[in-house]
Amino acid sequence: MTTPAADPSVEVMLESSLQDIGIPPRPAILDRIRSEIKKEEPDFNRLSHIISTDVSLSASLIKTANSPYFGNRNRVRSVREALMILGLDVASRAIAGIILRKIFPDSLHLERFWDASARIARLSGWLAQRVTQNKLRSDDAYTFGLFRDCGIPLLLARFPGYDNVLTEANEETNLSFTAVEETQVPTNHAMVGCMLAQSWWLPEEICLAIRHHHDVSIIELNSTNPPLSSRYMIAAAQFAEYLVQQHSELSHTQEWPKLGAACLRLLNISEAEVENIKSEAIPVLEEED
Repeated sequence: MTTPAADPSVEVMLESSLQDIGIPPRPAILDRIRSEIKKEEPDFNRLSHIISTDVSLSASLIKTANSPYFGNRNRVRSVREALMILGLDVASRAIAGIILRKIFPDSLHLERFWDASARIARLSGWLAQRVTQNKLRSDDAYTFGLFRDCGIPLLLARFPGYDNVLTEANEETNLSFTAVEETQVPTNHAMVGCMLAQSWWLPEEICLAIRHHHDVSIIELNSTNPPLSSRYMIAAAQFAEYLVQQHSELSHTQEWPKLGAACLRLLNISEAEVENIKSEAIPVLEEED
């Protein structure tokens, strides 16, 4: 994966530390979908049968296909219809996001985390349509929102006391979130999340966005590396997180003060427009998961 210039020794140290993290293996169903995508004539019936053996996965995929940011006017009622509407590439990413939540043990703390991720993903997909002038696809924004912070539950499982690191990082007003993490653990959640996304065959633009989503210099960068789409993903999701926190009045962090101005500049949104967008976003924010 190509990344902007960085200290090679730091990158090598971070990547080598991932060997002990225990990144979950790629789900077999993603291999099956990838195999079908490569065929000249993918077998949608076979894939529908595979997915339909898991009732919760089937229901979640159908619900995803019926989400408003995918632009489907007719209500999807079956897995096969969902695959046809979404396409195999988008469906495989939706399935990856659904499975991601299942691989971690249930807990009240993680339930809140996943609920927040789902809201941010949903709102990111809506914002892609509302504010990016077709510079960002809704399905890319949605997928990024789901996977953006997926390194956090992995680090919670791997490092005792990481919850305290999260608290400190959320309260830090100057250093980047990932810089705080690296003072206490041998990696950061953005690197871990990027590696998981790569392993699960997510598109490179999404992997790059996960890797750099706490780096304000990346948002402001006037370059094609990383791609503009990656930077739009970061900005849309950060704006989505800000709107979610404003609406819920819970879990406010210091990320918007550090990144918000750069995000609004990239998205070409004035401060005056923020309140209008906040009002328009209420139905999406209050949509049930």
